[in-house]
Amino acid sequence: MYRLFFNLIFKRMDPERAHHQAFGWIRLAARVPVLRTLLAALLAPRDKALRTTAFGRRMHGPFGLAAGFDKNAVAIDGMTMLGFDHVEIGTVTGLPQPGNPKKRLFRLVQDRALINRMGFNNEGSAAVAGRLAARDAVFATTVGVNIGKTKAVPDDEAVADYVTSTERLAGHADYLVVNVSSPNTPGLRSLQAVDQLRPLLTAVREAADRTAAGRRVPLLVKIAPDLADADVDAVADLAVELGLDGIIATNTTIARDGLGLLTGKNAVEAIGAGGLSGAPLKARSLEVLRRLYARVGDRITLVGVGGVESADDVWERILAGATLVQGYSGFIYQGPFWCRVIHKGLAARLAHSPYATLAEAVGAEHRAESAVQTPAMTPVTHHREESA
Repeated sequence: MYRLFFNLIFKRMDPERAHHQAFGWIRLAARVPVLRTLLAALLAPRDKALRTTAFGRRMHGPFGLAAGFDKNAVAIDGMTMLGFDHVEIGTVTGLPQPGNPKKRLFRLVQDRALINRMGFNNEGSAAVAGRLAARDAVFATTVGVNIGKTKAVPDDEAVADYVTSTERLAGHADYLVVNVSSPNTPGLRSLQAVDQLRPLLTAVREAADRTAAGRRVPLLVKIAPDLADADVDAVADLAVELGLDGIIATNTTIARDGLGLLTGKNAVEAIGAGGLSGAPLKARSLEVLRRLYARVGDRITLVGVGGVESADDVWERILAGATLVQGYSGFIYQGPFWCRVIHKGLAARLAHSPYATLAEAVGAEHRAESAVQTPAMTPVTHHREESA
C-alpha cells in the first residue's frame, strides 16, 4: 500500500516538500491521543527479546532514527510512535541557519538512495534547547542530540560554536553527538583530522560536564565513510584515548560508486554535489564499522548507520560490532511499517541464532573469525611401549 501511495503521490512531489508533508502528518497523528495509541500498538509492538542497553540506558530495541529527519526536535513522540527505539535529532548548529539554496534533496528511486545538500538547516541551538526543555513526553524514549558547526562561523571559531551548542543542549540530551562528517558545510570534514578533533572533543566534553547538572552525558563522534582506513584507525584510537562513549559509522558519502547503472549516469551528474545515503552506502559503511570494532572492541559503543534497509542489515551490523543501528533513507522508501517489519525480522533471527540476547551477538563475527584463525590445540598423546 505504501509503495503504491509513494509511486502515485510522493514520487511526483518535490522530495523536500514530500518530507514536510509526511512529517506534518506524523506530528499531527502524535497529537491525537486515541490515534497515537492505536498507531503505536500497530507499528511499534515491543519484543522483550530485543531489549538493549547502551550508554547506561535500557531501550526497547537497537533500531533508531538517524539524525537529519527531525532537525528541530518537533516529532520525537511521532517517530517513537512509528517504532524507532531511539531518536537522534539534529543536526543542530549554534546559530539558526536556512541551509543551502533549494533544490537540495534528490531521490534516486531505482538505486534506493538519496542525495542531499541540505546544509544543516535548523532553528539553532537556543530554540531547540527551549523546545526540549518544554517537552512533555508522551512516550519514553532515548533522545540523542547531534550538533554541528554553523556555516557562518569562521573555522578558527568552530570549537567555540560547538561549545555554545553543547552548553545549551547537553542537559537535555540522553547522548550527544559531535558531527564533523557532513559534506555539505565547507571545511567541516577537516575537523576529523586528529589534531583538530582532539581539542574539539575535549572542549565539548568539558562543556557538557559543566552544564549537565552533575550528570555525565555520553559523548559520541560521527565520522564519514570517505575517511581512509588509517584515518578511521586514528579516530578510533583518539576515541579510546579521550574516553568517548561511542562512534557513529557512518555519515553520507561524496562518492558515487555504482550509481547511474539504474538511475542513469546523466541524471546523477545533473544532481551535482551532496551527500549520498541509502543502499549504495551499505558496503562501505559496514566496512568502516568492522574496522572500528576490530580496533576498539567492546571499549566503545558503536552505532551502525548507512544503507540499512532490512532486518538482515540490522542483524549484520550487530554481528559486525554495532550495539545500536540507525536508519533514515530506508524509511523514505519503505514507509510507516518499516520499524515493525525490522523488529519482527530481527526477533526471528535472534531466536534462530546461538545467542540468548542481542548483547551476546554484538561483534560475534569477529570472535568467530578469531576462533578460526587460532584453532584450539589438539592434545598430543604420548604412547609408551610396554615391555614384553
